Amino acid sequence: MDGKLLIYGASGYTGRLITQAAIERGLEPVLCGRRPDRMAALAEQLGGLEHRAATLEDEAALDAALDDIRVLLNAAGPFSRTAPAIVEACLRTGTHYLDVTGEVDVIEALSRRDRAAREREIMILPGVGFDVVPSDCLAAHVSRRVPDATWLAIGVRGLVFVTRGSYRTLVEQAGRPVRVRREGRLVSVVPGSLRRSFDYGEATRESLAVSWGDVVSAWHTTGIPNIEVYFEAVPAVAGMLTASRLFGDLLRTRTAQVLLKAHAELLADGPSAAQRDAREAVIVAEAGDRSGRLACARLHTPEAYSFTGRTAAAIAERVLRGDWRAGFRTPAGLFGPDFVTALPGVRRSDVEWAH
Repeated sequence: MDGKLLIYGASGYTGRLITQAAIERGLEPVLCGRRPDRMAALAEQLGGLEHRAATLEDEAALDAALDDIRVLLNAAGPFSRTAPAIVEACLRTGTHYLDVTGEVDVIEALSRRDRAAREREIMILPGVGFDVVPSDCLAAHVSRRVPDATWLAIGVRGLVFVTRGSYRTLVEQAGRPVRVRREGRLVSVVPGSLRRSFDYGEATRESLAVSWGDVVSAWHTTGIPNIEVYFEAVPAVAGMLTASRLFGDLLRTRTAQVLLKAHAELLADGPSAAQRDAREAVIVAEAGDRSGRLACARLHTPEAYSFTGRTAAAIAERVLRGDWRAGFRTPAGLFGPDFVTALPGVRRSDVEWAH
């Protein structure tokens, strides 16, 4: 195996799931984060793993933390704040960069570092968890069934849990427009203005367009110029989009952001193992071309956080074993559309057109 794996944000909810999954795969990840006391406590709890500390503002400390590291996996969100500094450190030190972001603007910004990554002979691979491995692979699957597809719609059902870290990311997006892709360009639409029904298996459910990483990752994976992503229109999703539409300017103010982020500390750290095991997620991808040729497929996965922990660790191991290509990459672009079907608890089916 080629070098060491470092998990940044290892003490967070998702970071701990990834760390545990990495250990179960026989890896010995180096734990890293901002606070040395948390890293030391977690490392001792996990049997004496190596641990380091570095803040994002301290370039020298980040570089020192990555000195002998081959692959960094960033689990610290919001990624709009952590990814820029960490990617620059990876470029300086020649370290592969992975993360579990689903943030549209973050993935778009990382795609612009393709040339720099190629020059340094490293890989930048965001979205190696539930955001966006299953949807990216499903998009690639329907794209190969409709090779000249001009539009892609993705629906997601089953995201019922929110950790403190995920809530902070949602707060940063509060009041902002929804991002979609139109003729190859990222554009903004009014929250709640795009609705679509998807057949999630049990029934057809109305869903609402949201900002999700696939409008960038699926574009790079498939080249389809028109992409929209939807969540099932459960009350929490509908309420969030309505608030963004009606109170967008207010939600973006510094005072509102401080108050909303303070609320995160009142939330539970994240769902228990039993809660995660009792849930699954469903993703539907639909694609079509100008001639009217259509394809639809459905993917069932374990609960999103469980999926993220196991899949991020599995991808990190593959990269350590040499399965990488320099530059900016997407999960399905690197590993192919069938990668997801080999993961535990995942099943895919082609379905008849539901519209």
